[in-house]
Amino acid sequence: MRQMHSAFSVLHAPHYTLMKLVIVESPTKAKTISKFLGKGYQVESSFGHIRDLPKSKLAIDIEHNFEPSYIIPVKAKKRVTQLKKDAAKADVVILASDEDREGEAIAYHLTEALKLKDRPASEVQRITFHEITQTAIEEALKHPRAINEALVHAQQARRVLDRLVGYKLSPFLWEKVMKRLSAGRVQSVALRLICDREEEIKKFIAEEYWTMSALFVKKGSEISMEANLVAVNEKTLGKFDIPTEAAAHILEDQLSTSIFSVAKIEARESKKNPLAPFTTSTLQQEGSKKLRFSAKQTMAIAQGLYEKGLITYMRTDSVNLSKESLDGAKKWILENLGEQYATDTPRAFKTKSKLAQEAHEAIRPTNPALSPELFAINDDPKAKKLYELIWRRFMASQLPQAVFKTTSIEIKGINAAAHKTFGLRASGTVTVFDGFQKIMPTSGEEKIMPALQEGEPMHAEKIMPIQHFTEPPARYDEAGLIKVLEEHGIGRPSTYAPTISTIQTRNYVEKTDQRRFKPTEIGEAVNTMLVAHFPQIVDVEFTAKMEDEFDEVAEGHKQWQEVIRAFYGPFEKNLEQKMKEVPKIERALEVSDELCALCGKQMLIKYSRFGKFLACSGFPECRNTKKILTEEEKALGKCPKCNQGDIVKKKSKRGRSFYGCSRYPDCDWASWKKPESKEEEEVETTE
Repeated sequence: MRQMHSAFSVLHAPHYTLMKLVIVESPTKAKTISKFLGKGYQVESSFGHIRDLPKSKLAIDIEHNFEPSYIIPVKAKKRVTQLKKDAAKADVVILASDEDREGEAIAYHLTEALKLKDRPASEVQRITFHEITQTAIEEALKHPRAINEALVHAQQARRVLDRLVGYKLSPFLWEKVMKRLSAGRVQSVALRLICDREEEIKKFIAEEYWTMSALFVKKGSEISMEANLVAVNEKTLGKFDIPTEAAAHILEDQLSTSIFSVAKIEARESKKNPLAPFTTSTLQQEGSKKLRFSAKQTMAIAQGLYEKGLITYMRTDSVNLSKESLDGAKKWILENLGEQYATDTPRAFKTKSKLAQEAHEAIRPTNPALSPELFAINDDPKAKKLYELIWRRFMASQLPQAVFKTTSIEIKGINAAAHKTFGLRASGTVTVFDGFQKIMPTSGEEKIMPALQEGEPMHAEKIMPIQHFTEPPARYDEAGLIKVLEEHGIGRPSTYAPTISTIQTRNYVEKTDQRRFKPTEIGEAVNTMLVAHFPQIVDVEFTAKMEDEFDEVAEGHKQWQEVIRAFYGPFEKNLEQKMKEVPKIERALEVSDELCALCGKQMLIKYSRFGKFLACSGFPECRNTKKILTEEEKALGKCPKCNQGDIVKKKSKRGRSFYGCSRYPDCDWASWKKPESKEEEEVETTE
């Protein structure tokens, strides 16, 4: 009846306005879009996914083509009911969720939950846009389309596969390692990378080596010049050619009695190009390096900037830039920096990532004229910092090359008594034209060289032998882990942050004081078990191959069930076999030197998914437990509030580390900062 009435109204009442319901994922996005739409539009939010697999069971029908059984979660039911009412009143329902696979899946599930599939195609439309601006929204509304089922299937394939791995493999870990553990397809590979790096560090043996340098000062000049020894008797020195202190001192004596002169001066011009604008991966890496944000934090802030219409979509692996954005950048450059900073043609970048299957645009400001100085978003300093990083990276990408003058000076030393010649080299660089560094300065100090002539004698004021030791490979920080995941094709832009968050909240890895990842004992145990018995699950190349399979589904070249079936058959067979064969990791009963504070009995060292702890041997009559302090925690001392408990490192419900009293809940002192920090910030322990 509603459809007949709508048709009659449109045909016979010229002033009738179609009622259009636009559904997006978040309230912030809905609020921003509603500003651009006129009368006749109602913009509502689904608050994310409105259908999902239930947590209480597998919910995948393995016998019937891996069909998933979705439910509407309790927290979404009220919202779905309201959206159904809104949709029933609307002449057209427009699904405007994000343009990636996840967004396409949200749109699909909305059609299912709101019973939109029964309505004519003209009444249910799908639109996408890369930025929330009036122009982008209006353009999207002119070009509605149907839901892309291939993208939905690709997202469903990943969801189903991850559910099968997680729900089938986790019970194996409960049985063989410890209760309440979990396994995941991408997280297990990330854990392996961290564990493999830790193993390299443990096996590393440092080697000693020495280098030599000399300090030269030209007579009458205040400019000093440090030159490094690079050759002896015209043979280039290798890294370990000065292996000991004794060998270094012999060379030091010989250099101290040598005669030096300038052998060669070479001046050359070099140029440096700006970096490409941000992708998801590079934004997370720079957010970690420059702002000390976690990947999860970077993406949350970027999501807010996107939904407020300030930046383009933040899940992308493309470095493309629209003509409008390039025109806007050039206009700002000409008005604020001058013609010398404007390039003749826009600079284009090529996407290097082999992951680029959802290539749209790079992450950039929607309005280049909105410089960081003009930025105001509820006085949020973190949002401003991230916006400034995005804005500067984008603007710098359209500025000219930086030009430098590099001067290299070779000095020859002769020691007739020792029958040796020495070659030393020094170089310095000065900026000729700052170019893109006007907006995005790079690290590195300028080094001015003294004015010299070839053949000019030189005097070495000081000979400096320097001892070195080779260093083990560094543990991954967030930026490094994201980079290696991307290089190996593991995961996609939307998965890096949740993957890193997951392995921390599950206590498989922890961060050192240097903000680098170190596996916990339980993390190493899980990794050892998976590497030994499920090598495919934690194999880097295999995991990357699965991502390629998902891409083929997204492109319509493969059926999603075909991909799942090819994986699940061998996986299930191996799982059944290992469940029968693999012995459980048994830990011998460890007795500590500590007595129970409640009953006086010996305390035992036990393990949980959170690590080692002390438990009374009188259990279950005495249930006293106590955290085993790490060396770091022992150095922190007693609680400043009660002076009885120890300061211990804890994790909030969201996985963030903080420091608290070991007597909690009797003492509720807690701080995000280390106790020795002057910037102690009190926190609620119930985060």
